[in-house]
Formats: sequence, structure tokens, C-alpha cells
Amino acid sequence: MKGIVLAGGSGSRLYPLTNIVCKQLLPVYDKPMISYPMSILMLMNIKDILIISTPEDTPRIESFFGDGRQLGLNLSYKVQEKPNGIAQAFVLGEEFIGDDSVALILGDNIFYLGNQIDVMRKEANELKDGAMIFGYHVVDPQRFGVIEYDKEFNVISIEEKPAVPKSNYAAVGLYFYDNNVVKYAKGLKPSKRGEYEITDLNVEYLKSGKLKAMPLKRGTAWLDAGTPESLLQSSNFIGMVEQRQGLKIACLEEIAYRRKFINKEQMLEIINSIKDGVDYKKYLMRVVEE
Repeated sequence: MKGIVLAGGSGSRLYPLTNIVCKQLLPVYDKPMISYPMSILMLMNIKDILIISTPEDTPRIESFFGDGRQLGLNLSYKVQEKPNGIAQAFVLGEEFIGDDSVALILGDNIFYLGNQIDVMRKEANELKDGAMIFGYHVVDPQRFGVIEYDKEFNVISIEEKPAVPKSNYAAVGLYFYDNNVVKYAKGLKPSKRGEYEITDLNVEYLKSGKLKAMPLKRGTAWLDAGTPESLLQSSNFIGMVEQRQGLKIACLEEIAYRRKFINKEQMLEIINSIKDGVDYKKYLMRVVEE
């Protein structure tokens, strides 16, 4: 399975912050926002990752990550000229996807998944036919794509921002698809907003009886850091957990080392490139010394 991080959009809801830096490089506690979706793909054992962003922001993100080799990754980049919708990512990424299945995650979505990540990794590795999305229980479902379940948590319907939601489960910004996703995405028509909607893509899979929607369990967290309020909430949440546990969330170097994307020698090269006295360096040293 390959991975795509869709890090497009103007970040207008975060103005004037995004007047000086792109949204995905804004800090969420102690790391750039884009580190969090990247960490989820890495925890899924995905090493081949395409980052899609705007003409202005793609060079900035590439200057941060480079080709990903230092983390044992193979990163590539693609420009989305206009914010034409999430589903367009699969058309832009057609060559990158090739004959593989693919995971897509939004660049401003932050997940805290606990042990459920193990179940999700297993499902991702076994996905050969169909699609899997994820539902999160929210108090304001009308703001999101809403998943309607039956009693056995089979998907009945999925609607984009309905006035009268049929459930409290919002579809989060993480999606797994088989290789048919490119064909389905190419066949979509723009919505009234002029965008190629991810909900319409999911409906295509639902029509064919091949859409699963795994509910995220209690104790997990899904945060959309696309507004000043949610950016602050995300930072506070990450900071609280890290300070309580003494363990970092979305530390890409640690994930690369523990998932064996890089070896101890490569990890020490990263550590030695960081100035002495920096807390992040001290943390990475503790990881190696464990």
C-alpha cells in the first residue's frame, strides 16, 4: 500500500497565520502540523508517500522533509493548482499509485489512536478489494460527511454535511482504497461547490457493496487543526499527553527507528545533527538507549 498526504488549500480560516507560513507547517505543540498525518502513514508501515500541496507551499514542505531518505521513506511531491476537492488527489496521484492500493490522509487531521492503530494496520495490509473509511462520534455531525450504520455497523448511507444527520458518526480524514479508486475518481462530476467530493467517491464504493466504515473507539481522538480554536485545542491535547506520559506523539524519527525503517547508526546520525541541549535531541537519545 502507498500513501498520500493531501496538504492543499489556502488555510484561509487560519488567516493571518497563513499569510506568513503554510497551514501544514504551523506548530501543533512541538511539531509541524504535517508531522501528525505523516506519522499515521508510517505507523501503517507505509514508506512510499506522495505529498500534494499548492504551488506556493509544495517547495516549503519539500524543504522540510526532502526526499524522506533520512527516515527510511521514499517521498515524492505533486502540485494541486487549485483546491478542486479531496477526491482529485487520486487523479493527480495516478502515476504514483500505479497498481497499488492507497491510503489518503488530510494534512490538517490529527489522530490519537492508541491500540486501535494495530487493527487499522492489519486491515490496511489486507485491503485488496473495496474501501475502508473511519467514523468518529461527534456532537455536531452536520459539519461533516455523516456515516449511517445498521446495528452490526454495516454502512447504510453516507451524506455530506446533511441538515438532518442520520447519525453522530463523522467520516474522518483517513481513507483506504483499492486500485479502482483512480477509475472511480476520474468518473466523478464536480459538486455544487465545484469540487470533486470524497463523499461522492465513497458513495461509489457503497453502491458496489464494497465500503466498510470502522468506528473509532472511545479513548481515541480525532482533531481537525484547520481553525485557530482547533489548532489551540490540538496543541493543548498533544502537550498534555506528552507531558503526562513522557512520550512523544508523532515523533517521526522515533517511529522510523521503532518500525525499523532506519537502523541505530542512521538514528544516531539524525541525533548528532541536532544541537546539544535541545529537548528533542535528549528524547531521541532516550529512545536509542532504551
